[in-house]
Amino acid sequence: MTIENKIQTLLDKREEAKLGGGQKRIDSQHNKGKFTARERIDLLLDEGSFEEFDMFVTHRSHDFGLEKQHYLSDGVVTGHGTIDGRVVYVFSQDFTVFGGSLSETFAKKICKVMDQAMKVGAPLIGINDSGGARIQEGVKSLAGYAEIFERNILASGVIPQISAIFGPCAGGAVYSPALTDFIVMSDKTSYMFVTGPKVTKSVTGEEISTEDLGGASVHGSKSGVTHFVADDETEGLQLIRKLLSYLPQNNLEEPPLTECNDPIDRRDDILNDIIPENPNKPYDINDIIYSIVDDNEFFEIQRHYAKNIIIGFAKFDGMSVGIVANQPNFLAGVLDINSSRKAARFVRFCDAFNIPIVTLVDVPGFLPGSSQEYGGIIIHGAKLMFAYGEATVPKVTVTLRKSYGGAHDVMSSKQLRGDINYAWPSAEIAVMGSQGAIEILQGKKLMQIEDTKEREKFIAEKEEEYREKYANPYEAARYGYIDDVIEPRNTRFRIIRALRTLATKKEVNPPKKHSNIPL
Repeated sequence: MTIENKIQTLLDKREEAKLGGGQKRIDSQHNKGKFTARERIDLLLDEGSFEEFDMFVTHRSHDFGLEKQHYLSDGVVTGHGTIDGRVVYVFSQDFTVFGGSLSETFAKKICKVMDQAMKVGAPLIGINDSGGARIQEGVKSLAGYAEIFERNILASGVIPQISAIFGPCAGGAVYSPALTDFIVMSDKTSYMFVTGPKVTKSVTGEEISTEDLGGASVHGSKSGVTHFVADDETEGLQLIRKLLSYLPQNNLEEPPLTECNDPIDRRDDILNDIIPENPNKPYDINDIIYSIVDDNEFFEIQRHYAKNIIIGFAKFDGMSVGIVANQPNFLAGVLDINSSRKAARFVRFCDAFNIPIVTLVDVPGFLPGSSQEYGGIIIHGAKLMFAYGEATVPKVTVTLRKSYGGAHDVMSSKQLRGDINYAWPSAEIAVMGSQGAIEILQGKKLMQIEDTKEREKFIAEKEEEYREKYANPYEAARYGYIDDVIEPRNTRFRIIRALRTLATKKEVNPPKKHSNIPL
């Protein structure tokens, strides 16, 4: 065979590999509103940057007639490329080949890029569209999943790991995305669950659709499993590109610093009047967030889940920052089980990857009730406290209004090693609100007052007395728990100055194998 023929053979094999399971199955994929594995990679990465590994790999099984069916790449496309010029590693499951089912060689291909990503310290992106384990390979496919899981675990906190779910992801396959840092799901075309509708019905008798059991909207709003719900795959891939713009390549690097044309001393006078006079009246914390960050741009995470707390990334003077903020517009901004879990995991991610944390506080306490207590609010609330207390990255806290009880301690207080703690003049830092405090402090006296008007007058006087003492930040500032009381319109400038000062912060936790966070 001449060299020309050999080269032509190579080119023919490449074309064969790019067809996956064949044009008919590619057309079927498109008819479902889904892209193919390689199309997804092309949309995700910088144009022309993808370098593929293991294009000519095929499975090794000889059981159940598989020896008669061989497809190059064996159902998963792997390799590396760049996003905004920065190296990333990627695998993309190919549903046109055996329904994207995982075989021994399929798993080895994924493990290879995971190992390479760890070696060079680059983010890993997994695009999932798979029917699960390749049943014909039995325990080999199960072992393959476990090999992937172990690498997810070892890579956690070392390199950013992002999962996109653009089709089925069921059974054991769900645990790899669950072990990664962020999950993106496409609406109406993806689902995740441990056991599907048929098994659910046979075991429990419950009849439920695939969408209602594990669709993107369910995991985006009810379970909190997914961090982003995209309208389609194109938006999902763009979300991943945007997310990576805030993240470092690995845990030994700093987040990317970008040019900032938004003046650091920009004042927003509306902030001076944004807190309602009535302490029980809600307002939208987003108005404050968008006002103080660079170019009014905030990248929110888990937007539809646990809406009483907001998390996401932004830039301050070009610096990547994680923001955690109570949302008075939803459940008055209380902390509950879901919001505590949501914020705790985000704080730990930021700490793992050297991203400073800005916390905006307006929290009346923890949500009371038997459902919360039975659900373990004590443990879940402790997760957020643990996350803040363990974090060694720069932490800047601004108390806007209420900061009551144990929730005050949890929300990056000075005692949890908050580096710089500011407060607005509207801040109320106390054990509890005035009404509850007076009921406890003056309970006996109130029982002795029989006249209704006299009792109401007494309560009003005592509540006013309590508010004068605690409905301001100066009592906390008196003890140094608040570093400064700032004018609201200057918040952006004061946060940026604090972050600049803390840029060289060095803090190390005591030596240990690992902590025992209250899971």
